Amino acid sequence: MREVNRMVAVLAAALAPCSVSAQMAPDTRLGVGQTVTEADLSAYFSIPPSGRGLPPGSGTAKEGEIVFRETCAACHGEQLQGNMSPGVGADKLIGGRGSVATNDPVKTTESYWPYATTLFDYVKRAMPFNAPGSLSDDQVYSVVAYVLAQGKIIKKDKKIDATTLPKVQMPNRDGFVADPRPELSLYR
Repeated sequence: MREVNRMVAVLAAALAPCSVSAQMAPDTRLGVGQTVTEADLSAYFSIPPSGRGLPPGSGTAKEGEIVFRETCAACHGEQLQGNMSPGVGADKLIGGRGSVATNDPVKTTESYWPYATTLFDYVKRAMPFNAPGSLSDDQVYSVVAYVLAQGKIIKKDKKIDATTLPKVQMPNRDGFVADPRPELSLYR
């Protein structure tokens, strides 16, 4: 038994420097790389339905209409009706309520998106198609407010921000089955 205890003590002493060095500053011997910041990581994590991580800023449908016309209408149409021209292929953004459970579903913000926060996240990361991520946070809030107002999901004069956006009740919010995996509860 003493031999086992002695081996455990020797092993613990040998491994102690390994655990300490893993917690130390990054290895800079090669002179490349940098410490990753929270801001760096935020580009790789999406905004969950709860809205956790939404950036500061705000916007209204009136402001969003201007941004939409300048950056979105060429693909999504002046009336958000979509543009299926060859080489464009941008979906319509409004309409289609109640169609997802039919044989001819129309997937739009009104009919398909369960959370307004994930709509914000998608616009922020992927739009406009020719320059993804180029919109400021205020512009993204404004465009999202415009799309939601055009779909009659929010009132046209409603200000959208990190506090109000998670409270928006999307028309098909209850049309999805929750993912039961507990490890994904962080992302809700």
